[in-house]
Amino acid sequence: MRKKLISPAMISPLPKSEGEWLDLEDVALVEVTSENPNFPIESALAEGEGPGWRAAEKGKQIIRIVFDTPRTLRRIKLEFSETEIERTQEFTLRWSAEAGGRFMEIVRQQWTFSPQGSTSEIEDYKVELENLRILELTLRPDLTSNYAFATLTRCRVA
Repeated sequence: MRKKLISPAMISPLPKSEGEWLDLEDVALVEVTSENPNFPIESALAEGEGPGWRAAEKGKQIIRIVFDTPRTLRRIKLEFSETEIERTQEFTLRWSAEAGGRFMEIVRQQWTFSPQGSTSEIEDYKVELENLRILELTLRPDLTSNYAFATLTRCRVA
């Protein structure tokens, strides 16, 4: 194995255009399959801290961001947290260039949460998605049962 130690000064920061998160409230409509009124989707998508989003119903959920005009996305950051129960979650991130059009998968990921160990998942994807109109996140909160609520702590796009 080859290895090289580097100093933090050698790491170049993200270009400014990739580090500026979109204000989704101004540029998109958000659709959700269910929502707990104490954990609205806005608290996961808006800037600042909040409790994040939580579904009102157990089982599979979909969050869809429908942009007013086509966009180019270069970065998608998702954060999930689970401190109460052990569960294995799967999420699928897809995009489409038009309403009613074909969706293309960006990523499908599984993660096991454990209150005694792994309580958070942060995924930060560098992408090149041009003419994107719809970004869709499908959550299966527990692959072993349908007793868990889907949650999303934070979602940012640039």
